[in-house]
Amino acid sequence: MKLTKKIALAAGAVALLAPMAMAADPVAGEAVAAAGVENIGKGLAAIGAGLAVVGGGLGIGMVGKGALESIARQPEASGTIGTNMILAAALIEGATLFAVVVGLLVGLA
Repeated sequence: MKLTKKIALAAGAVALLAPMAMAADPVAGEAVAAAGVENIGKGLAAIGAGLAVVGGGLGIGMVGKGALESIARQPEASGTIGTNMILAAALIEGATLFAVVVGLLVGLA
């Protein structure tokens, strides 16, 4: 939780302060500043795609943890629990894949 907050604060600081730093340079023209802001947007899109992967990994890990704890408590239901675990993990992985694709498409645009 703490690492996620630090990453979010760092990304926010970069998004807010970098355009101001570029605009403060009188030698740099507007085209350079616009290109810099565009590059920051691409970097933030890549960070977003990475955070989506981390979130998906955590989600699948939590599903697996819950399934193993459930099987340990009630071994006779292991088949049903395992099937539901695989279905939930597949849905999480699909949502994560969509998030990564959107992040990469925004970064390439």
